[in-house]
Amino acid sequence: MKLESVFGSNSQIPAKYTCDGADISPTLSWDEPPKETQSLALIVDDPDAPRHTFVHWVLYDIPPTVRQLPEHITATKTLPSGGVQGKNDFSKLGYGGPCPPSGTHRYFFKLYALDKNLGLPPGATKEQILQAMKGHILATAELIGCYQSQR
Repeated sequence: MKLESVFGSNSQIPAKYTCDGADISPTLSWDEPPKETQSLALIVDDPDAPRHTFVHWVLYDIPPTVRQLPEHITATKTLPSGGVQGKNDFSKLGYGGPCPPSGTHRYFFKLYALDKNLGLPPGATKEQILQAMKGHILATAELIGCYQSQR
């Protein structure tokens, strides 16, 4: 699978998608997952955060027929097209954009094709999702964006 957005791999994430801008989620799109895929999961995190890898977005049980996420997904428990939002490290549902305290950080957008629905309630954490995905990952795709705060 290939994951794409408005920014290219290893390039700068536009400020609009960060705490320096509107702090909205970017459009993401991907090609067809393996035939056996029952659901997709997305995890966005920052391994360059000072104390630990900081989680910016978790989304799971996305139907395998969905090929993109539109810009500006609101912080609802579920998405109209299907999918459930988890809790990020800002202690909120949905997307929380890049907001590095200093320097340039890397943001990993990881998409997983799974052979089952996770069935977790809204607000699940990255750790709960990773645990539920163990042994069920059919394919992955990754997109890395970079950002340095303008403040």
